[in-house]
Amino acid sequence: MQPNHELQSELQRHPLFAGLDGDQLSRLLLTAHVEHLDEGQLLFSSQQPARHFFLVRNGSMRLYLSTPDGTEKVLHLVGTGETFAEAITFMDGQCYPVNASALGKSEVIAFSNNTFRDILRESTDTCFRLMADMSTWLKRQLNDINALTLQNASLRFTNFLLQQAPAGQQYDVVIELTTPKHIIASRLSIQPESLSRILRNMQNSGLLRVDGNIIHIPDTGLLDTHYTSK
Repeated sequence: MQPNHELQSELQRHPLFAGLDGDQLSRLLLTAHVEHLDEGQLLFSSQQPARHFFLVRNGSMRLYLSTPDGTEKVLHLVGTGETFAEAITFMDGQCYPVNASALGKSEVIAFSNNTFRDILRESTDTCFRLMADMSTWLKRQLNDINALTLQNASLRFTNFLLQQAPAGQQYDVVIELTTPKHIIASRLSIQPESLSRILRNMQNSGLLRVDGNIIHIPDTGLLDTHYTSK
């Protein structure tokens, strides 16, 4: 794809690309392309040769595994402005370990692994930027593992809701769940019926009100205290 100033400025604000100069970024974009995906459309499947990593420019993606009995386990949800599959650039075998599909209409930019590796070989600063990005990602994954193993289902869902709330807003918070509830349940390792029960209990306790995919929370502080104090 042809580089343009708007896209280059957008990418340079991302930690993964911030270490690249203008010429390096233009070079990377020349071997990149855009993928437009419909809801549910597969971007890549597990064990497929990995030639690209991706940035979600619009929409959201889910990374998941399928079990032999057909059950899907969602491992990660990737939102607008986030990258995924970049770690595979440095892995032996160069195969995607998971499946990736669009949660709704989405636009992703696919970057060439080979071009990115060539650029990194030429730039120590870029390598350090990448290491910082990977460290942040690893910390987030460790926090997720901690939450899944040490917290109960209600607390995991509470923390998920609080992460969706606008920063600095405590009262009369409105959250729109753009991800289907069964996908959220899978991501949080909660059975869908258990998530429905958790929502009912929260409503009955007056902690929130559910209107379809819209969650109304009168006081996020009260919701947080109710579960973290147990």
